[in-house]
Amino acid sequence: MNKSTSLLASMGLLPASLILLAGVTLSGCSQDVPKQQTAQSATQSAKQATAQSSAAETSLCTQAWFKQVEQQLISGDGQGHGPDLGSDEWQSVIEFKLGVRGDTDVPNRHTTAWCAYVQQKLSQ
Repeated sequence: MNKSTSLLASMGLLPASLILLAGVTLSGCSQDVPKQQTAQSATQSAKQATAQSSAAETSLCTQAWFKQVEQQLISGDGQGHGPDLGSDEWQSVIEFKLGVRGDTDVPNRHTTAWCAYVQQKLSQ
């Protein structure tokens, strides 16, 4: 029961049944709002996570991604000589640098799965 309802009841201006009804109604409303806000927040968080996941997947296997991998695992000889980024030779060197060349669990080269595998290895 809120302060105004208590005041009216103490003055004898509200019957007990009305006081009870007002208390139930007010308490029910105040509890529904946070639940609804929580549900909306959860939905919004899920949408953001999906968008971030999609953005991460689409950024794999791009020239920018190849450059990022190259910065972490240098494939060249330090004198400007090395395989073209993203080429089969480059991917072979990257597998070698990661210590996974020839492993059966490495996905086929030139696939998004291969890039995701390399990204996961780099994140470890």
